[in-house]
Amino acid sequence: MKFSYSLKQKTKIALLLFCIMACTILIRLLEDKSIKDMGTSFVSMYNDRLVPATDLFMVAEKAHAKRHLLASQTALHTPAGLQQSKNIDQSIDSLLGKYAKTFLVNSEKSQLQNLKNSLAESRAIEKRLEGNPANPLDLELAKKSYAQISAQLLALTQIQHKVGNELMSESKEILTGSQLYSTIQFALAIVIGILIVSIIFASNVLKVNQEKFNLN
Repeated sequence: MKFSYSLKQKTKIALLLFCIMACTILIRLLEDKSIKDMGTSFVSMYNDRLVPATDLFMVAEKAHAKRHLLASQTALHTPAGLQQSKNIDQSIDSLLGKYAKTFLVNSEKSQLQNLKNSLAESRAIEKRLEGNPANPLDLELAKKSYAQISAQLLALTQIQHKVGNELMSESKEILTGSQLYSTIQFALAIVIGILIVSIIFASNVLKVNQEKFNLN
């Protein structure tokens, strides 16, 4: 009878230890996934938000330089001015091409296409100004075009800021989850410790009872 009772107790303890082991493994897998997700989030924060935000700032600077060049009505009528304008356009295209290769949300894709359309429109106006730099109508259209470009760049920057905040929120959630997993692991370690002490204590009690039985 005692042997049967002892076997049942040991079986229960073994099953409990097995469940704890399975939980520990599962928590470990979840923790590894959290670390991987956090790493991905930080890489995306740098590659898809921080660097592109810097590139957008550079595009805005180039667009401002182009606008300043147009303000000098004779600039597009000289070889040096035309070459400077061409260099600025190439820099803008290069930066936007780099930006387009990053991860873009749908609103960014739409806004980027609008920006490209506005740039194409402004370049068509500039082409006309090459033949007649003093044309007041085209000069006014050029000003409006670059004001629109500035507004679109600002909109892209705001989207960058919004998505960046979302990534930060996701990272905080992942970190909170990771801390929870660590707490559970700590609790399981305590439970395992208690079980080990209980098993040792139960074994000592059983041994003492066995010795008393033998003496009798």
